[in-house]
Amino acid sequence: VAAPPAEASARRPREPARPLHDLRPGSPDLASFPRVEWLRAARRAVTAAPNEAFGYGDPRGHPELRGALSAYLARARGVRAAPDHLLICGGVAHALVVLAAVLRARGVRTVAVESYGLHVHRDLLEAAGLRTVPLPVDDRGADPGALTDAGAVLLTPAHQFPTGVPLHPDRRAAVVDWARRTGALILEDDYDGEFRYDRQPVGALQGLAPDHVVYLGTASKSLAPGLRLAWAVLPPGLADEITATRGGSDTCGVLEQLTLAEFLASGAYDRHVRASRLRYRRRRDALVAALAGRVPEVRIAGIAAGLHAVLGLPPGTEQQVLRSAAWQGLGLHGLSVFRHPRATTDPLDAVVVGYGTPPDHAWTGALDALCRALP
Repeated sequence: VAAPPAEASARRPREPARPLHDLRPGSPDLASFPRVEWLRAARRAVTAAPNEAFGYGDPRGHPELRGALSAYLARARGVRAAPDHLLICGGVAHALVVLAAVLRARGVRTVAVESYGLHVHRDLLEAAGLRTVPLPVDDRGADPGALTDAGAVLLTPAHQFPTGVPLHPDRRAAVVDWARRTGALILEDDYDGEFRYDRQPVGALQGLAPDHVVYLGTASKSLAPGLRLAWAVLPPGLADEITATRGGSDTCGVLEQLTLAEFLASGAYDRHVRASRLRYRRRRDALVAALAGRVPEVRIAGIAAGLHAVLGLPPGTEQQVLRSAAWQGLGLHGLSVFRHPRATTDPLDAVVVGYGTPPDHAWTGALDALCRALP
């Protein structure tokens, strides 16, 4: 999941072009990108690659990366991913564009989405001619009771974006049952499933119904969005359609793919994720402590996983807090920016605090500014 552009909606507050502290969700700490290990992996990968590796390549992505991802996803996320059913993409948005075209060709006209979610993804689906209908979101995740004539549903079940709640086991079972009964597809966006802090990781929904779930993963949060590397694990019946829709050659850079394959196979990826998990957990703990000590009346949610938290506010105060944040030099989003325009449930006042973006040395200053902006 990527952060929405600041200028994309009239409801969004005016923010500094370059905020002093960027607390908008959607990005990791780019200063922590493992440059040395990545360069080592790149050298090893390029040195070992046969000449053929630098041709146009398989439209599904480089075989070495698909093989390495297949093993990693099975081990780390419980995903049943045969390499032949993996598609390497230039970001999750790229995957959704291709998936939307295939759904449209299959006759699907409606895709259910969470009532709070990333507007960029909704816009991509609607630009492809698909209508999006919102599912209510509560403290058990998206409510599948509203699934009716949709041909697919887009969910963030491990860590709902942006509210932060995992999809309740009963609702997981209900969504899977719906897909099996109707033949519909579940699009699972597992955008930050590797970052869980207080409990065991929530396994991917795909492991329950690999024939009905398209699993979407990305290196954007674990490494950097600039790599433009994501992956889709496809049900067997969908792989050929997706490959044909995408075209006859790979569209992601071979050097990045070979390097990521080596990064995974060497164990460097696991080491980097473990180190990042500790860093982000410390930031989250500092956020919780700062709020408890200075603004204890603010409710904090969604903190068991991921790179952001949701701060509940008194009714009617969200825009006031965003204006105050702008004066403090904070880049900050209100929860309302993620609300589906046709959502029917009562809106909630809250701000979404991304704690991944600021570098370590700036985190204390960012917390101070945030506490000053809150009511």
